[in-house]
Amino acid sequence: MLWNGPPPRFDPHHSNAFKCLRRGLLSGHGGSLKVSPMKVSSWWESLARLGLLAIFTWSSLVQGCGPGPGYGNRPRPRKLTPMPYKTSFPKLSENNLGASGRVEGKITRNSERFNELVCNYNTDIIFKDEEKTLADRFMTKRCKDCLNKLAIAVMNHWPGTKLRVTEAWDEDGHHPPDSLHYEGRAVDITTSDRIPDKYGMLAQLAVEAGFDFVYYESKYHVHCSVKADHSVAVEKGGCFPGWARVTLAGGGQKTLASLGPGDRVLALTGSGHIVLSRVLLFLHQDHESRSTFLVLATKDGRRLALSPHHLVFLAPHHKLHHSEYKAQFASRAKPGDYVLVHGADGRVQPSRITSVSQEEGMGVYAPLTEHGTLFVDGVLASSYALIEDHRLAHWAFGPLRLLLSFTQLVRGEGTLGAQVTEAEREHTKKPTHCNTQHICVNQTLSSPGMYVNTNTSDRQSSWAAVPINRDIERGHCDSVREKVLSVHWYARLLHRLGQFFLDPKTFHH
Repeated sequence: MLWNGPPPRFDPHHSNAFKCLRRGLLSGHGGSLKVSPMKVSSWWESLARLGLLAIFTWSSLVQGCGPGPGYGNRPRPRKLTPMPYKTSFPKLSENNLGASGRVEGKITRNSERFNELVCNYNTDIIFKDEEKTLADRFMTKRCKDCLNKLAIAVMNHWPGTKLRVTEAWDEDGHHPPDSLHYEGRAVDITTSDRIPDKYGMLAQLAVEAGFDFVYYESKYHVHCSVKADHSVAVEKGGCFPGWARVTLAGGGQKTLASLGPGDRVLALTGSGHIVLSRVLLFLHQDHESRSTFLVLATKDGRRLALSPHHLVFLAPHHKLHHSEYKAQFASRAKPGDYVLVHGADGRVQPSRITSVSQEEGMGVYAPLTEHGTLFVDGVLASSYALIEDHRLAHWAFGPLRLLLSFTQLVRGEGTLGAQVTEAEREHTKKPTHCNTQHICVNQTLSSPGMYVNTNTSDRQSSWAAVPINRDIERGHCDSVREKVLSVHWYARLLHRLGQFFLDPKTFHH
């Protein structure tokens, strides 16, 4: 450290500034201060970024609830370039896994999968509805979310113009056999003014809205599609299936579907001790979502099922000490790697992975414990996902754990679970759809009747045309409810802020 000039004079009340000066972190008074470069590890850089992230989080708690996960300053919009005619994004076939993925089969009104479709009654979107059956309003949840985002982008980019949907779910066989229109995963769109010169920019806006495949295939419309809801973590959550089991005090077991906040499950501390750790809440909880899980089978017969972007502790070779196992995305696991399991003698021991497979399951659950770990089906896993740094994630959730601990202190442990999850349970109630006995109407309809289900059976539904009242106010379907995000708000907030402050390579892709 070099000092040019007379010795600086410091006010004794500024002792903190003096300490910082000695460390070479602040510029001095009355001269220039030259500081040698500081070498900081990548982990500490990430920790510093998450420190700023936590400050934003706490400020949001103090200021109250903002208008959703995007609360705060918006990033500066970048200049968009219209998509050229006859090009797509990504430059892959639509059914490629890197785009919208494989075809899963046609959905008809009488099929059980029809219940997975939702009705879109967004008044900012014009639906052509040539069939007069509301077919163009049916789509998957992911498709609906992307379409609603695009509708906002269109109105912002062209004031006075709305998004127009010419085709969505199709039941009449007007498309090729492998079309995603038959599954409610594809839409054909234009602008309400039908000006073809806008369609290149419309296609680019669709990419920005999150569609997994966008193709400017015709001068008359843009084609967009999405992945199947269960094939991706649509709501940015990492999870386990509902049938997975955790171990409670006394050796009893419980499925994650029946687990609740306040329950104590086996976990591992940072020092390597097995403890009973209290479940604080669920970072992700959805009783109805279908998901594809990776299944890690071990030599001693354990089977751990979890999402590919969830963290599990792995080692490439047989290691005895727990500290030698690194938290990694489950998608990195391969046969021959080792995981930590809860042995019959009550100790942690390594076990070799013999196979990695895929399996579909109903329900997704991600419990957050006090220690950030838990044994699921006897295998040690992290409570965190999406960011491949367990310590960083555990530190970032510190404010939430502190908040919940304070809540427990004030309200008592017996009321913690009910207080935390009452709203979440309301969010995950089973939604009903437009193939129920309720009549769905819309004031823009010009047809004399409306198709409704006249049978209570989901599998054998009979559809009939019934008259509707045109004097009803804005159309609605009382039986259709928005399925509220089942990922905890704090996790969504951290993920959103992390996208601004963390290296993109830190996230699962």
